[in-house]
Amino acid sequence: MRTVHIVLPVYDEPACIGRLLEHIALAMGEAALPYHVVLVDDGSRDATAQVVAAYVGRLPLSVHRHPRNLGLGATLRDGLVEAARRAAPRDIVVTMDADDTHTPGLILRMARMIAEGYDVVIASRYQPGSRALGVPWHRRALSRGASWIFRILFPIPGVKDYTCGYRAYRAAVIQEALDEYGAAFLDQDGFQVMVDILLKLRHRRLVFGEVPFVLRYDFKEGGTKMRLGRTIAATLALIGRRWLRG
Repeated sequence: MRTVHIVLPVYDEPACIGRLLEHIALAMGEAALPYHVVLVDDGSRDATAQVVAAYVGRLPLSVHRHPRNLGLGATLRDGLVEAARRAAPRDIVVTMDADDTHTPGLILRMARMIAEGYDVVIASRYQPGSRALGVPWHRRALSRGASWIFRILFPIPGVKDYTCGYRAYRAAVIQEALDEYGAAFLDQDGFQVMVDILLKLRHRRLVFGEVPFVLRYDFKEGGTKMRLGRTIAATLALIGRRWLRG
């Protein structure tokens, strides 16, 4: 049976991370899926490390910690490299947010699609049946605008949501991309890393798909860690670089 390797980039989430780990354990148990969580703490300055430590030994969980905050790109990179090292080629690698806004119950559906022949499955806000609860209107407008820009400039059959970090990959996809690109596969520091992964994978002969999902932003405690202006500027710069390269 395929093992699901769940990569969690974590930064200052003491109120949410324990609840999310419990939800993952419940969902994986109900789905009867073997799993392992690769949690990368990006230099949290609060009680996150203590909360996580209480789950070590209780769940199939490995914890890696940055001594200081390096950003989402470096944190996701370290998690994906570790998951790729642990995984067999037919296993599944899942990335998701650590603030409990991504419901783990969807992993079973994404895993089934991987088993059916998809290489990359995205939890999409733009599929019929999707909902986004508690998301400010300006964030929804920006996300939808970005979706159309990427679909026009960098079309990928089967993809509408380029920025959502809740995804499932056939493990071999990540392993082969790391072999091909090396450190350059995950060389973006901020939230634009999720877009860049797809832009690099789009040149491979892969089957992409999406599933609708319910984004529970109303479950989020505390403000967003995304610096909106910086993220927009970095994403626009990324678009320019990738467009010039073709």
